[in-house]
Amino acid sequence: MQFGIFTVGDVTPDPTNGTTPTENERIKAMVRIALKAEEVGLDVVATGEHHNPPFAAPPNPPVLLANIAAQTERIILSTATTLITTNDPVRLAEDYAYLQHLADGRVDLMMGRGNTGPVYPWFGKDIRQGIPLALENYALLHKLWREDVVDWEGKFRTPLQSFTATPRPLDGVPPFVWHGSIRSPELAEQAAYYGDGFFHNHIFWPFEHTQRMVEFYRQRYEHYGHGSADKAIVGLGGQVFMRKNSQDAVSEFRPYFDNAPVYGGGPSLEEFTSQTPLTVGSPQQVIDRTLTFRDNVGDYQRQLFLVDHAGLPLKTVLEQLDMLGEEVVPVLREEFAKNRPAHVPDAPTHESLRAAKNNG
Repeated sequence: MQFGIFTVGDVTPDPTNGTTPTENERIKAMVRIALKAEEVGLDVVATGEHHNPPFAAPPNPPVLLANIAAQTERIILSTATTLITTNDPVRLAEDYAYLQHLADGRVDLMMGRGNTGPVYPWFGKDIRQGIPLALENYALLHKLWREDVVDWEGKFRTPLQSFTATPRPLDGVPPFVWHGSIRSPELAEQAAYYGDGFFHNHIFWPFEHTQRMVEFYRQRYEHYGHGSADKAIVGLGGQVFMRKNSQDAVSEFRPYFDNAPVYGGGPSLEEFTSQTPLTVGSPQQVIDRTLTFRDNVGDYQRQLFLVDHAGLPLKTVLEQLDMLGEEVVPVLREEFAKNRPAHVPDAPTHESLRAAKNNG
């Protein structure tokens, strides 16, 4: 099972002192956080894609991930999310294959529609076509990575005639794709159709909603002949804030929660933590809460935590990573491995996909 972190790259004032990092400071902090994630033994670091304030999450994630790749050796570099609706599939095919070569295969993608409606007209797209755009664009991307010469015609872009995307995927193995969705069963269906992974962000909705979405994906995965439902590739998001004592964690995190753009003005911290996977407390509480996720979705392959949002200072985020790497993830690895059926696959990596290709 893979454990890691993801960032949405928000540039948010620190409510405890009123300071706001510059875009440069926030971008450099995201690199520092990624390096720390590898240092403490995490498996994955993932970045969102945004094109608007107050986010410094890269509008072009391959740039950030290539920088991180040059400074790391082991950690998998992922997106969280790549906007399949407003990006050109040809550009995606070339950018991420190029990144794959630079990172020696340590790359995968999470495709999704995003959650910022105005991004559609900024790139000449119609938000009312969000689902059809996601389906058609990914069908083309999938084809570009698997066929050396592509002839293609669709609804949303100009046709391609005898086109070859360059560079070709490393070792002839495209990056593994997760389809990320919170609320769109069509994207879970898409993931199942291709035999790709399904990532449910699992941060704003009740557990019951996540359970329904993952169960639907598993059923459709089996329907399309990729294997039994429990072999489907599932990832979950989550949010944590930790201190040695749970009371200290709650009191320290409360002003960040109350003033964060995505939380402030809504349910209280206590209501939110009871209704969603947000866990604010001791490392043991994070362990106990995370272990319950398997009760809702079955054995799964990837768990990513959001730890750097809401204006938290870099020093605090790095402390969160120390606790994840030293106290939380080692226990989770051990506990999740218990009673895990042998036929349940691990999360795909470049090495495992290359081996399967060579043995096939």
